[in-house]
Amino acid sequence: MSLVCPVGPEANLLVAGPEHCARLMVNHPILTLEEMEAIKTTEFNGWSGTVIDATFPVGSGPEGLDNALATICAQVSEAIQGDYGSNGTKTIVLSDKLAGPDRLPIPSLLAVGAVHQHLLRTQQRPKAALFSECGDAREVHDFATMLGFGSDGVCPYMAYEALAKMSADGQVLARAKEEFSDEELFYNYRKSAAKGILKVMSKMGISTLQSYKGAQVFEAIGLADEVVDRCFTGTTSRIQGCDFEGLYTDISRFHDAAYPYTTTEIPLLPNPGHFNYRDSGEAHLNTPATMVLLQQAAKTNSREAYKMYSKYIDEANAKVTLRGVMALDINPETSIPIDEVEPVTEIVKRFATGAMSLGSISQETHETLAVAMNSIGARSNTGEGGEDPVRFTDNRRSAIKQVASGRFGVTSHYLANSDQIQIKMAQGAKPGEGGELPGFKVTPYIGECRGTTPGVGLISPPPHHDIYSIEDLAQLIHDLKCAQPTGEVSVKLVSEVGVGVIAAGAVKAKADHVVVSGHDGGTGAAAWTGLKGCGLPWELGVAETQQTLVLNDLRSRVRLQTDGQIKNG
Repeated sequence: MSLVCPVGPEANLLVAGPEHCARLMVNHPILTLEEMEAIKTTEFNGWSGTVIDATFPVGSGPEGLDNALATICAQVSEAIQGDYGSNGTKTIVLSDKLAGPDRLPIPSLLAVGAVHQHLLRTQQRPKAALFSECGDAREVHDFATMLGFGSDGVCPYMAYEALAKMSADGQVLARAKEEFSDEELFYNYRKSAAKGILKVMSKMGISTLQSYKGAQVFEAIGLADEVVDRCFTGTTSRIQGCDFEGLYTDISRFHDAAYPYTTTEIPLLPNPGHFNYRDSGEAHLNTPATMVLLQQAAKTNSREAYKMYSKYIDEANAKVTLRGVMALDINPETSIPIDEVEPVTEIVKRFATGAMSLGSISQETHETLAVAMNSIGARSNTGEGGEDPVRFTDNRRSAIKQVASGRFGVTSHYLANSDQIQIKMAQGAKPGEGGELPGFKVTPYIGECRGTTPGVGLISPPPHHDIYSIEDLAQLIHDLKCAQPTGEVSVKLVSEVGVGVIAAGAVKAKADHVVVSGHDGGTGAAAWTGLKGCGLPWELGVAETQQTLVLNDLRSRVRLQTDGQIKNG
């Protein structure tokens, strides 16, 4: 895999010649401060850089943001076109460094997307390189989206400044127990970002940045059409959401926090709670209050504690899930008597645990889940870590045995002792990645169950390494039905655009059961980038799968299931 990418004016692909070599070779998409300065100031052999101000006046409102995007698009076009008798620029730099008390920064992804789409419409995109000098890009997902929507390179100057400040304040030394120079910190940061970008690319089976750049392999969640059409043309956005007015409100809120009118003191940087729960931070489904109530309800069998827990979960759902903002349209006149509804004892038989492997959770937890599900007639899922054969003959047996590329503990004995065999095509919380277990978790017991060496880390490649087509899937389904003729075969898919078509193919391949997995959940054995930036809500995937199966007259042939942070009734 490679992040090396040529940028700048492209010659005629149909004519071979030395002009194809007259491009700038960028070895790393995360540029250093020195590289960005060179791009902006160097003039050589017809190459020169043009810096475009990506800020707009404070108080100008949503119209000001809209006008600013139009202005920078026009300025970029004029710079590439050039004046009469002179060539245009070959390098564009969108910079928000002029942001300050009187100027608001345009979000870097918004600016890059708007300019990239504008240049595609004017057929000028192949004539220049497009770089971003921005303060808001700092994480792998930031860089991945900017590159995916057309940027040729990013200089995260604010991230560099933050690292230098942390080092100067002694925070790096306190955490790492070792001193680093600023140059070493910047190098390590860029190296980590590069590994993260390569990881993101690999999820889609893309091996070079040249193929990933501008590919727009994303779906927007919660963006209005006016934003998508302007800045991310062609990107799927199914539920609408934030428009330019909402974006301006967020930009203004951040600006007011950075430049408060009521004090001259430097404001403290708040923790927004993106990764861990914080009071007054980003909403999370798991909170200290809900954990306490859930444990209390489980230990004391208190219905009151469970009702309070359920109330808190409903309130959290309203802030963080699609189902939480939906309302049931109930007509009392069409209601049926409660005795015509399935009893609880029958409903719970369709419940199943998440596929959490032995090793990602402890032996005690894994067995307790199996015992609990068996006691109510529901099903537990082994995950892809195998199962101790001793459990096959007692109430610790998991009814669902999962296979993922046929690794780790998958034997004929394992398959035969199942009610359902689940083919893990992907995991909702980290699609495109295989399961991982660090070496320190591979105990002698785990190693024996998985048929591996204790202490050696385990990773199963994504199943698309083995299953290239529906024909391959059909062959695997046939083989598994031969291994357990009286059981079911399930196919686990991920909620994403097009999952309905894949589900239809799985049903035609004779799958008895389909799971559409949402982006919530996972046992945490993955990088934050995968957990935070990948996957989609299960509500979207289930809706698409249901409609596609009905339209193709396949719904009656399969049972449809979903999972992803479903916590109460």
